[in-house]
Amino acid sequence: MVKPTVKPSTLAATSLAVAAAAGTGSIASPARAATWYARIRKPTYQPPAVVFPVMWTTLYADIAATSALALDRLRASGRDTEARRYAAALGVNLGLNAGWSWLFFRYHKLGASALGAAVLTASSADLARRTARADPRAGAAQSLYPLWGAFATFLSAHIWRLNRGMR
Repeated sequence: MVKPTVKPSTLAATSLAVAAAAGTGSIASPARAATWYARIRKPTYQPPAVVFPVMWTTLYADIAATSALALDRLRASGRDTEARRYAAALGVNLGLNAGWSWLFFRYHKLGASALGAAVLTASSADLARRTARADPRAGAAQSLYPLWGAFATFLSAHIWRLNRGMR
């Protein structure tokens, strides 16, 4: 069995990309968003607030590591075109990821954010599929991302439904 290796430069690149997405998304959540968020109705199954930063930190670290492994595996096996497509898919995914926070927290567009979460979930599932093609274990590790995305989509849609007509 070949031991998976990741080049430090690839891990640095994917980590930087993930950090940029996380940072861009967090800019959309200024302190005043907490007041708005506290006012809106949420379903009873909404996780406690502490779950979100723990979950996202875990997911972001996982995305950076598994994506670096996938990219290095693709390049090492001469699948350079597939590696470029993977990098592009990762970029789109991270853009969608950051964009959701802007829709929800900055602009309070609950319906659009539910749709954005669904698109992000589809993109995350595609990314996990691509990762699994490069390295099945990395793909399995990354599968938590679209699962969390599916839950977030359901939660976002429910929040939208509970707060229609609220300004």
